Amino acid sequence: MFTPGDEDDDRAAEFRAFFERHYAELARLAHLLTGETDAADDLAADAMLALWNRWDRVRAADHPAAYARGVVTNLVRSRIRGTVRERRRIAAFWDRRPEHTEDPDVPAVVDVRTALRALPFRKRACVVLRHAFDLSERDTALALGVSVGTVKSQTSKGMAELQRLLGDRAATELAAGRH
Repeated sequence: MFTPGDEDDDRAAEFRAFFERHYAELARLAHLLTGETDAADDLAADAMLALWNRWDRVRAADHPAAYARGVVTNLVRSRIRGTVRERRRIAAFWDRRPEHTEDPDVPAVVDVRTALRALPFRKRACVVLRHAFDLSERDTALALGVSVGTVKSQTSKGMAELQRLLGDRAATELAAGRH
């Protein structure tokens, strides 16, 4: 005999299994996109809450994990935009702008995370999803809500910028997934 509570229990158990399988991956994605551990945990938790609220739609999706990565990516994008707006407001309020900034003295070895943060968001997201998460171009496109062509061009341009920032050896290691 079926009772209404059984369906809710099954739904909750299914989500719990999804959470346990994908939370760490989503937190890692958020960390690589933001460079901030605490923010990454918050963003992954916010993403999971959003996924739970839309669980029927998520579990019906062709690729629920790609859907989840898209939610994280959108949350990160919103956070970055909000941070940029806040910094602009603070700068305008204090009216402090550097007169001249010289290029920093680039050390022989540059941290990959620092170099990734130097990339514009879309290039960074493409590089991280393609190389750190080893997603296909198609899955990356699904996660970001862009075309496969955009993923190809942004990944190529992002890797070229990383090679410029890190040198050929470090960028090759990143592409091989060693960072």
